[in-house]
Amino acid sequence: MEKRLFMKGNEALAYGAIKAGCRYYFGYPITPQNDIPEYFSKHMSEAEGCFIQAESEVASINMILGASAGGARAMTSSSSPGISLMQEGISYLAGSELPAVIVNITRSGPGLGGISASQGDYFQATRGGGHGDYRTIVLAPHSVQEMHDLTMLAFDLADLYRNPLLILGDAVLGQMYETLEDRPYRALELPPKNWTLTGASGRNPNLIKSLYLKEGEMEKHNWKLFEKYQRMKKEVRYEISQAEDARMIVAAFGTSARVAKSAIQIARAQGIKVGLFRPITLYPFPDQVLLDLSRRVKKFLSVEMNTGQMVEDVKLSVARDADVHFHGHPPGSPPDPEEVFEAIQKVY
Repeated sequence: MEKRLFMKGNEALAYGAIKAGCRYYFGYPITPQNDIPEYFSKHMSEAEGCFIQAESEVASINMILGASAGGARAMTSSSSPGISLMQEGISYLAGSELPAVIVNITRSGPGLGGISASQGDYFQATRGGGHGDYRTIVLAPHSVQEMHDLTMLAFDLADLYRNPLLILGDAVLGQMYETLEDRPYRALELPPKNWTLTGASGRNPNLIKSLYLKEGEMEKHNWKLFEKYQRMKKEVRYEISQAEDARMIVAAFGTSARVAKSAIQIARAQGIKVGLFRPITLYPFPDQVLLDLSRRVKKFLSVEMNTGQMVEDVKLSVARDADVHFHGHPPGSPPDPEEVFEAIQKVY
């Protein structure tokens, strides 16, 4: 029988990670994600795992590389500036084909910014972020329940594709409390980790690297990675609601999607036929889903806590005769439903 818990988003995420078999957490404190390492510091020993507060974000991501190469499920978390410092290591993980879960509980930027919620890291998350030609699956929860559930899924997807995976949350989702259905962990069917560095007694040694110097080697490796990123596209996840009779669609993710849902309720109560499109995977982006929607609905409004990032993917996805608008609310505080409702009225 499932239990019901009352948990903060950051804690639900860490709780789900331990349930999914995460046994190595390395991180460095930064607001507003500090509840995650705090939770691991208290509970990882109960799971017979390892928690280390590293000396920096750079150290954290490289510790992840070592643990993953040994076959362990490993995770780190940070907030926006800290994730920026990890980008070189994330590129090394991708180039070495090592699974890892990296959590960004975003805060304001650019620069040092502040601790308020933001969605200004969308480009960084969905375009690789570090050097080289690589991609990561990006999961965008919008509730405490999804902070828990998508984290458990994240470890399976990272292992399935031997690739780092990013969870993109924000300060609101990390700090808010909600009821959580304590669902059991149901693992995907995964291939054996016969590539790990566990000693070569009785077998040929494995080699994990991202440096390829022989003629044509690097090109071959990049095309191999590209084929994997194409296979990742089947992992598209999304939510569509109230779109059957909609004359307009609001596109939003994370906290913005929560606000958009309330704004849509206000609009529906006044006879405005508007629906919601919420990408759960920001990469792979559900572009075909949007294209199909845009064959019937011709007005779209992208609502984001930034000055315009996901709106570019919306424009690239919809049919050429669709009309895409943008409503941005840069960091400071999230938009309220009435503000988004007014934006819906203007576009509708």
